[in-house]
Amino acid sequence: MTTDEVLAGVGPRLRQMRKEREVTLAALSETTGISVSTLSRLESGLRKPSLELLLPIARAHRVALDELVGAPPTGDPRVRSKPIVMGGRTHWPLTRQPGGLQAYKVLEPQRRLEPDPRTHEGYEWLYVLSGKLRLVLGEHDVVLTAGEAAEFDTRVPHWFGSTGEGPVEFLSLFGPQGERMHVRARPRRT
Repeated sequence: MTTDEVLAGVGPRLRQMRKEREVTLAALSETTGISVSTLSRLESGLRKPSLELLLPIARAHRVALDELVGAPPTGDPRVRSKPIVMGGRTHWPLTRQPGGLQAYKVLEPQRRLEPDPRTHEGYEWLYVLSGKLRLVLGEHDVVLTAGEAAEFDTRVPHWFGSTGEGPVEFLSLFGPQGERMHVRARPRRT
């Protein structure tokens, strides 16, 4: 529906709403401070609706502005993605656009793997939702538990996975170099 089509439907909607509430043009004029002639022209489509006119009318009728203009409903805000299974790990993409910052919810099953550190361009941020996540980063070998986070430059050799004590669920945000989250995990005490 075009903007012109939406605006063309405002007048009849205003008239219908006013009549359903059994309010006269004079009473609505008194409540809103808008002249009777302006209200009449709005309802008949001879006057183009504007925010200055619609806001007081919406307040007087105690309805949202969207209801006055018949705005289309907003889309479903939920992110619906299909899980991707790679190397035994299940990844749910949480972002829709390619490139830039990417977010994933990851489920790593209970298994003990030998770390195989790798490097690549970018920056990664991890947040553990449940379980224990082992992170090998350069010379550090840390275990993150629920509620802990880590961030690192992916050009540093790194590997992460289950500690083998159970499955681990975590969030992963990965982006081009320079996009940092500014949350750091503390290293494991030795």
